[in-house]
Amino acid sequence: MAMDKKHLDDIKKYDKRPDMELVEALYRRLAGTLARSDARWVSFTDPKELGRVRRNFVMGRLGVKSKAKADEAIAMVGDKMKKDRTKSRLTAYYLLTQHFKAKKKVC
Repeated sequence: MAMDKKHLDDIKKYDKRPDMELVEALYRRLAGTLARSDARWVSFTDPKELGRVRRNFVMGRLGVKSKAKADEAIAMVGDKMKKDRTKSRLTAYYLLTQHFKAKKKVC
């Protein structure tokens, strides 16, 4: 499954030398989601969306136990990505995984 160059370019805006093993693992996990135009972006202004990111990815996949720590990390990533009009789910999940140093839980 070949990743579109635009996904990697988006991640490189935040990490000049991304961990390609992690990027590819996340891409494989999110390929179906990224194919849907309504789901490939994260809305950092929608509380329901942020709740799903926290519950399903940060707490579910990454294993973070603290809701407060999850919310803090999500807010930090949202702030980091605020200059982008559209926020790629792949990039947001990459940054969250890097923040929690949870590569082993994704790969």
